[in-house]
Amino acid sequence: MAEMDICEILKYLPHRYPMLLIDRVMEFKHGESLVAIKNVSYNESYFQGHFPKRPVMPAVIILEAMAQATGILVLRGLDKLPSENSIYYFVGIDDARFRRPVEPGDQLRIEVNLLRSSRGIWKFRSSATVGGELVASADLMGAMREIES
Repeated sequence: MAEMDICEILKYLPHRYPMLLIDRVMEFKHGESLVAIKNVSYNESYFQGHFPKRPVMPAVIILEAMAQATGILVLRGLDKLPSENSIYYFVGIDDARFRRPVEPGDQLRIEVNLLRSSRGIWKFRSSATVGGELVASADLMGAMREIES
């Protein structure tokens, strides 16, 4: 049930502004699940063009936030920090659904649950809610891969 602040998150994710999409981890169950928070601000760069008169968080950004949450779950579960020799990649998505727009001022609560892992590939069920209302869900896959220098 350990929380993680942004300083701890930065140790596990190689992402930085403007692509770091996890602000806090609220819950972590080793090898099982993770709950993370993304505070949606009008200052996000994508709101300039998506859409100027009605700002809506792009669906692909919501998926990326969910994928980053899976990365933290895997890396922290393995007790492994990213290195120059390996990286955790988002490699698959199934059954993605978007139920309502996410707007500036919303707090996205992201929940990821490990379904299974095999040979360095992990599959998760993920969901995102705002105020207890489901806004997005998907089954995601990630993989740890060595990087060739």
